[in-house]
Amino acid sequence: MSKQKRIAILTSGGDAPGMNAAIRAVTLKALSFDHHVFGYYGGYNGLIGEHFTELGAAHVADIIHRGGTILKSARCKDMHTNAGILQAVNSLRKNHIDALIVIGGDGSFKGAQELAQHWSGQIIGIPGTIDNDINGTDATIGFYTAIDTALDCIDKIRDTAQAFERTFVVEVMGRDCGIIAMESGLASGAEQIICKELIDDESSFVQDLKEKVADSLKNDAAHSYVIVMAEHSLSISAQELAQQLSNFTGIDSRSAILGYVQRGGAPVAGDRILATQLGVASIAHLEAGDNGVMVGIEDNKVTLTPLKETSDTHQRNRSFVARLKEYRL
Repeated sequence: MSKQKRIAILTSGGDAPGMNAAIRAVTLKALSFDHHVFGYYGGYNGLIGEHFTELGAAHVADIIHRGGTILKSARCKDMHTNAGILQAVNSLRKNHIDALIVIGGDGSFKGAQELAQHWSGQIIGIPGTIDNDINGTDATIGFYTAIDTALDCIDKIRDTAQAFERTFVVEVMGRDCGIIAMESGLASGAEQIICKELIDDESSFVQDLKEKVADSLKNDAAHSYVIVMAEHSLSISAQELAQQLSNFTGIDSRSAILGYVQRGGAPVAGDRILATQLGVASIAHLEAGDNGVMVGIEDNKVTLTPLKETSDTHQRNRSFVARLKEYRL
């Protein structure tokens, strides 16, 4: 029998569909080892303010299909200060927490690394972000749902583009990673995909894009053209790009920013399964004594990556750009 532990869970940063499924899996697996599980509300804010509740099987019995997170989420400015970090550590010690499960993205894992400098308990990360920008896993919780949501929106915009013979620039989320743009663009049959990983020189890229759009519209009786653009990929906004395209081609161009709709909704099967796999794996690795690592999925196998390496996305970006170039028609 393993030693009974007091395990804390928090969800931090941007919410992602499937976080509830991960909370459920962590809780049920931990309870199977007779551990006590505590959920902290509002990410690191709840940890600092000692706002938590003990979780039992009944608390997570009917949440696998729900979007958002029952533990709520937030950014935490105090975790950027030494005083805030020490306050969080004191909370963990005061409440005799043996292990902390952090469900979130890059910023959340950086916070966990700061805690580890002052606290000797175990910390395991579970990647939860629609951006899929974490090193050490092929997919992050929420990514599959975000792609389906974006795809549904782009398909509807295509109908309008066809009906009004317009060009549309559709901006999707992704923060500093263009993989949502790539996947939703490929799946929707977008004529162009814009993400910073493909851009060496912005001015020449935009000029080339204008010429490609103009040439295509000359030969397209329907006069519709859909561009999927990752946020922050250009120094100009989607609206400004659409205006420039209108001026250059003489064809009405509009922008559509999908925004936070991509973070909401019930998780699709892929996210529910991934969250369950990673949640169960997190407790299994706690039992094995692992610490300071993130559980991920690579080549359909559970892997461990040191938290300090999860923000290294250089190789990851090269890989998905190669895929984009391979599959674009």
